Amino acid sequence: MRTVTNYFLVNLSVSDLLMSLLNCIFNFIFMLNSDWPFGAIYCIVNNFVANVTVAASVFTLVAISIDRYMAIVRPLQHSLSKRRARLALVVIWLASGLLAVPCLLYSTTMTRRYANEQTRILCYMQWPDGRYPTSMTEYMYNLVFLGLTYLVPVIAMAVCYTLMGRELWGSRSIGELTQRQVDSIKSKRKVVRMFVIVVSIFAFCWLPYHGYFIYAYHNNSIVASSYVQHMYLAFYWLAMSNAMVNPLIYYWMNNRFRMYFQRIVCQCCCFRRKGRDSIELRPTKQNSHSDLARSRSEKFRDQVRGSSVHWRRRTEETQVRHITTSAPCSNGVIAGVSFS
Repeated sequence: MRTVTNYFLVNLSVSDLLMSLLNCIFNFIFMLNSDWPFGAIYCIVNNFVANVTVAASVFTLVAISIDRYMAIVRPLQHSLSKRRARLALVVIWLASGLLAVPCLLYSTTMTRRYANEQTRILCYMQWPDGRYPTSMTEYMYNLVFLGLTYLVPVIAMAVCYTLMGRELWGSRSIGELTQRQVDSIKSKRKVVRMFVIVVSIFAFCWLPYHGYFIYAYHNNSIVASSYVQHMYLAFYWLAMSNAMVNPLIYYWMNNRFRMYFQRIVCQCCCFRRKGRDSIELRPTKQNSHSDLARSRSEKFRDQVRGSSVHWRRRTEETQVRHITTSAPCSNGVIAGVSFS
């Protein structure tokens, strides 16, 4: 399972897991109650993790597309080793962190008081020229983030998978293919289908979320509407659901992933069951030495008994052989030993 493609899949899974654990839960509570009870420090961490994980997921998908493109369309030039794959993962996380630096600089909290004497804490980004949705700096950042994490990657992946599809389904080889070549083409087609579905679902899930921030800057009145919270929750839920869909696609379309996943689950269940059984059957320390001595004495007794039985059997065989050579008989009975 330690292939270059699976390295990227693990990285994609890690970014999805970090988004689910460190961002989704806290943002969902904040949007439900319109209150941020987790402090100013975690407000910075939350915004930073959100952008880092999104960028890392997208850049990983692009890396997978380029790797598959080189392996299928340009196999003679395909030289992405495991070491280079690990280096590519480091570059992906560094680029994602660099893209999310503004979240570390401008994320903050603010306490707002209402007419009914209630106070609520907001977690937001205070840019040098204001805050959402009137900040021009944030608008430019959203455009850059949209281009680098959505438009450019989707176009690049669409081009790569189009060329791979033409190579796998449109080309006709000269001569008859061997069974090994046919199996290789089928395997590559399955991988391409799986990643095409992954990219398509990614583009569908994130488009409304990115488009909302761009549209809200040009139409500020939508922010003050009564239904904006429900609309934003729907867009946010759709974007975050992409992290849930990816593992299901891997399990559904990757036979090897499904086989090893089932094996790991079964091993974990069996290990727990064996652990409980071993705890129940484990001897106490007081009886361990006596049991060991008893087992050694029984083993020695069995060896002595077995050697004596073996000696008697060899003695009887010697006697019978001696009688046979000295006194043959026609009726098949020699000294009380029957051969019939």
